[in-house]
Amino acid sequence: MSTALPVRDLPVHDLVCVGIGPFGLGLAALADPLDDVDAVFLDQADGFSWHPGMLIEGTTLQVPFLADLVTMADPTSRYSFLAWLKATGRLYPFYIRESFYPLRAEYDEYCRWVAAQLPALRWGRRVTGVVRVPAPDGGYLFEVTAETPDGAEKYCAKHLVLGTGTQPRLPAVLGDLGAHAGPVVHTADYLPHREALAASGSVTVVGSGQSAAEVYRDLLDGCGTGPGEYRLDWVTRSPRFFPMEYTKLTLEMTSPEYTDHYAALPAALRDQLGREQRNLYKGISGDLVDDIYDTLYRRSALGREVPTTLLTDTEVVAARFDPDGAGGAGEYVLTLRHGQLGTTAEHRTRAVVAATGYAAQVPRFLAPGLVDVDDRGRYVVARDYTVDGDRRIHVMNGEEHTHGVTAPDLGFGPWRSSVILATVTGREPYPIERRIAFQQFGLPTSRTRTEVAP
Repeated sequence: MSTALPVRDLPVHDLVCVGIGPFGLGLAALADPLDDVDAVFLDQADGFSWHPGMLIEGTTLQVPFLADLVTMADPTSRYSFLAWLKATGRLYPFYIRESFYPLRAEYDEYCRWVAAQLPALRWGRRVTGVVRVPAPDGGYLFEVTAETPDGAEKYCAKHLVLGTGTQPRLPAVLGDLGAHAGPVVHTADYLPHREALAASGSVTVVGSGQSAAEVYRDLLDGCGTGPGEYRLDWVTRSPRFFPMEYTKLTLEMTSPEYTDHYAALPAALRDQLGREQRNLYKGISGDLVDDIYDTLYRRSALGREVPTTLLTDTEVVAARFDPDGAGGAGEYVLTLRHGQLGTTAEHRTRAVVAATGYAAQVPRFLAPGLVDVDDRGRYVVARDYTVDGDRRIHVMNGEEHTHGVTAPDLGFGPWRSSVILATVTGREPYPIERRIAFQQFGLPTSRTRTEVAP
């Protein structure tokens, strides 16, 4: 049974990070070789796992392998993706494959490999409270309380990093359905329910983006009318099945300069742009769009019936369970509304997969007043990723509404970690690029300058 020590008897860490997703893990890997950073990383999970419900065989990242945990901050790091390939004897096969895009399963294995080498990671710690406490030499520290199977533990730190990231978002209209017929699941839980979904007899995918497309494509091969087959439908409120825009000048929007520009805009305009820029990072890979079409075409050309419907500009506005539907087995009834026509119709299905995205939340374990929030309960994030007036609480992947498309971008994670470590250490352990784009995102007279170093 562990015993929580008084604050005065606890070691004082330079930073404690809560949450070990890819961004927290990347920060840990970059902090590991620094002699002037004493860091501890806490997570309630038993070990690293990256979107296990969506590790569908054959799926790849939508970013090149350079967007690993560390390379964009330190290309010489021993924790790079290429270092993992070399250590596991896979460097030459990856080279011969001639694709910059790793398999998702490879990326997960790579992250696990890095995690196994970092002694600063503490798994099985569910953080339940963070408060300010007086420091022995004046000022204050952050006291972090974590529950473990053996009891409570306490940690003290000068800086706090919130790496809790985003959580699956299931709309209330679907969340209220329960699971009376077949499964009603978010894509985050797809793989554990795949067999039950296929056995239901009819599946409807709701939502857009890469996850929706991957689930639809994964289920498409079994779609049919024979024994053990099922009906498959895809409904999205997006006006079309849009591909992710991946042209080079557009990619410059994942830059320090564009983040400067975006962060300086009024909040209402940022919210508008966030909706308009979905295809920059929430679209479908062009290859997958083409593969879905080619599969549908191939099956129709062979005369094999494909019981599927793809509906765009269509929103699920209501849902209920009909116990008498599907011959008494019960089914879900989704009320669909078409955006352009304004008409509604009922759609019946026995299972639902919601590809409805993720949302950041301010953790409940934070004491009131620790972080700044806006009138919608979101972090007020400064340009250097701090969310408090003293620049000692940092956030990772909770700033999409303030920093734009770079917030969830894997390739930009090391840059953000470099900024956090610069604030913690008072120096730049990893050089921070200020300008990388050929284009300007404002008029020359209004151009801003990146101010992220202390």
